[in-house]
Amino acid sequence: MRVVIQRVSSSKVSIDSKIVGSIGQGLNLLLGIEEADESSDIEWLVQKIVNLRIFSDAEGKMNLSIKDIDGEILLISQFTLHASYKKGNRPSFIKSARPDQAIPLYESFKKQLAIELGKEVASGEFGADMKVDIQNDGPVTIVMDSRNKE
Repeated sequence: MRVVIQRVSSSKVSIDSKIVGSIGQGLNLLLGIEEADESSDIEWLVQKIVNLRIFSDAEGKMNLSIKDIDGEILLISQFTLHASYKKGNRPSFIKSARPDQAIPLYESFKKQLAIELGKEVASGEFGADMKVDIQNDGPVTIVMDSRNKE
């Protein structure tokens, strides 16, 4: 699994001009799932994300986690995070998991995030054409990959 983590002041996702998920201060997560992913990838990433200290403390240092600030999370599926562009200029998405595998992992990821966060996680709709508005804070953007644990 690959996830792009963005610290945000606010974020929202729309489908057909209708807002289906929105948050205030917190994290916007773009999640890509590949064929080799399994539940252990979810466990590792969720723990890293909810404990990641990227929010400012009283002294202005990035020292607080999403849990510390009682922040929110907006989760968006994004298969394009596993694009391969070695041959030519048209990306291949062959490593991305097919919906029958990806949807249950995506839903499990969302559920585990909600448990660890202690509140509901907002989200888009898997496979939908979504418009995501992000008010990146900082900006702070981090990419994590469960394959190489970075």
